[in-house]
Amino acid sequence: MRMTNEEIAERFARLALLLEIRGDDPYRIRSYKRAAETIRDWPTPLEQIAREKGEAGLQEIPGIGRAISAKIMEIIERGTFDAWERLIQETPASVLDLLLVEGIGPKTASTLYKKFKIETLDNLVKFVEGGGLEMVDGITPQNARKIKKSLAEIGKQREES
Repeated sequence: MRMTNEEIAERFARLALLLEIRGDDPYRIRSYKRAAETIRDWPTPLEQIAREKGEAGLQEIPGIGRAISAKIMEIIERGTFDAWERLIQETPASVLDLLLVEGIGPKTASTLYKKFKIETLDNLVKFVEGGGLEMVDGITPQNARKIKKSLAEIGKQREES
């Protein structure tokens, strides 16, 4: 399985977002976000670096230390990595879909997940239809309208596909 730098970067970006939604350590989140940005822009394919120089070669890239280089090796070899698999056992990756809704950022997604157990877009639609947004601290009437409109657009797109 060949993995592009973009695909590897996306794995780390998703990991960072899921950790952010969970309220994990901000330093750890920043390190994964920086790694994703660096990997996305890196001119040489990480797969090539890994093949030619192994983890030591990956660690020559700024912001890529032992832990992240080991995860890159796992991604290249298996298409996933253990830390991600453990994380999604505790917090479903579907929670990231909440970020597709205009008006919902990581902080609001975290509140929806932790306080109201919203894990999917379908859960969110039911929650919104039941008037749940009024119970969420920090959601203004304008933001609520934006969320409802965005959910309607996402619903239409899903029906068309």
